[in-house]
Amino acid sequence: MPHSGLATNTLAGAAPLRVLIIDDSVVARSVLGRMVESTRRFVVAGAFSDVSAALRWLETNRVDAILLDIEMPGIDGLTALPDIMLASHGAKVMVVSSAADEGAAVSVQALALGAADTLVKPGIGAFGGRFAEVLEERLSKLFDAPTDTRPRIPASNAVTPPRDFDLVAVGASTGGIHALSQFLRAIPASFQVPILVTQHLPSSFMGYFAAQLAVLGGRPCEVAVDHMRIRPGRIIVAPGEAHMRVARTSDGAAIRLTREKALSGCMPSVDPMFESVAEVFGRRALGVVLSGMGRDGCEGAGDMIRAGARVIVQDQTSSVVWGMPGAIANAGRASAVLPPDEIGQLVAGRRSAA
Repeated sequence: MPHSGLATNTLAGAAPLRVLIIDDSVVARSVLGRMVESTRRFVVAGAFSDVSAALRWLETNRVDAILLDIEMPGIDGLTALPDIMLASHGAKVMVVSSAADEGAAVSVQALALGAADTLVKPGIGAFGGRFAEVLEERLSKLFDAPTDTRPRIPASNAVTPPRDFDLVAVGASTGGIHALSQFLRAIPASFQVPILVTQHLPSSFMGYFAAQLAVLGGRPCEVAVDHMRIRPGRIIVAPGEAHMRVARTSDGAAIRLTREKALSGCMPSVDPMFESVAEVFGRRALGVVLSGMGRDGCEGAGDMIRAGARVIVQDQTSSVVWGMPGAIANAGRASAVLPPDEIGQLVAGRRSAA
């Protein structure tokens, strides 16, 4: 049975964010519910043991976040994820499952399907204070956003006639895998311009992530190693433990991996990639920033713009978190603000936004 009510310990002046729990374990639902209710920011709006009941409830109820288990009888959480996202009208889905280990295929698949985050659910006897803290912290991060979310770009959002570019550099974080899948599917396999991707993920994810992008993009995809040549028709992804920079070579360009502390605090960070791309490719580069938390990529976008390149960012409506793209738009550094599939179409036509 669903539970609903108002939290008594919410932030002053702010309505509590409503959370739906979908887990077949009555104990897990109870424990997760108590953890959510103990926060100052969230309240449990509903709790169900199966996906079908939750989908019926979502027909007449709205929530801000969903905690979703994967291994359930009937329809499993992974299979149901696209339907849940559609039925919830944009609620942020966090997969909380014992199967969501770091680097597990299930975790990457969930993120690719649009989950905002994944979190390993401990055994019933291992639920404790630290897990409650992590759950609240990870939930709260999904709702962190710039105070001013109005993009400071021309209202026309016009696009210029075709202008060639020799490299596409993409940055993304929370919600970025789903956006990347939409972006890449809009680009034909015949597209030969190399694509660099810096996505905030742990190292253990990267091998599987690269394999997924190869399928989505219809082209080879490799995890970057130092001195790797940048070749046509390929995708290169930053490793989880280093920044991916670009350096000139006698016959083109190659990857350089560095590990200095980035301004954003991220590892890998989009800023070093953009900074070096601007230096090597100048106006013949195109930057893309998709859904993600924080401001990573904003400083590097400035380097790109000053070098004469263009930077296109994902729009707020389609983003799981409009932190990274929103920061660039609000800084006046976005050449266009578009959904990821439209960005892919623009890239496929080798057009650079005005």
